[in-house]
Amino acid sequence: MKILITDDHSVVRQGYASLLPAVIKGCDIAEASTGEEAVEQYKLCKPDIVIMDINLPGISGIEAAVRIIQQDPDAKILFFSMYDEAPVVKQALDSGGLGYITKSGSPDILMEAVEKVSKGQMFIEYELVMNLALNAQDVSDDRLRELTQREFEVFVMLARGESNSLIAEKLSISTKTVSNYVTTLKGKLGISSTAELVHLAVDAGVIKFGPSS
Repeated sequence: MKILITDDHSVVRQGYASLLPAVIKGCDIAEASTGEEAVEQYKLCKPDIVIMDINLPGISGIEAAVRIIQQDPDAKILFFSMYDEAPVVKQALDSGGLGYITKSGSPDILMEAVEKVSKGQMFIEYELVMNLALNAQDVSDDRLRELTQREFEVFVMLARGESNSLIAEKLSISTKTVSNYVTTLKGKLGISSTAELVHLAVDAGVIKFGPSS
């Protein structure tokens, strides 16, 4: 696998240039320190995945991603940034990126993200998913505004097809507690099935279905 790491800090590049080959067999690393350099390096080495910082000298990582995708619509770009604000994440994903993780995350998250994005699958760090959902306040259904933050978190995860056991694991609560939340959600939202819950989430603009990967 060829990976292009774009970051203006040489310590960051070198750190991950050492980490990734140790975990991914046959991994070949290329580096870029600016957005312009990333665009040129992409032409030269045609990497399987680009790990892209956003705050770069010259053009931003987002602009670099746009230029890369213009030359190769199949380019697989994983944003790796200190920014966790929902508008920034949304802008990065709207540029064509398949993934977004923060630099504060663990190496395990990076590894999982690289694996998923290199296969053409989307990967967004869990906390960022929730930030995006909770900041989608163009939500068109007033019933959702009556939910507590935790109820809304469970609602979003159910709508994304996650099981009660997985939700319990992510939120560090028991499956029984998740089941109680599901019952509460059905009562507050006036629905009787998971299918109705998904339809409500889509209609309200909380989740969107893109092309399957």
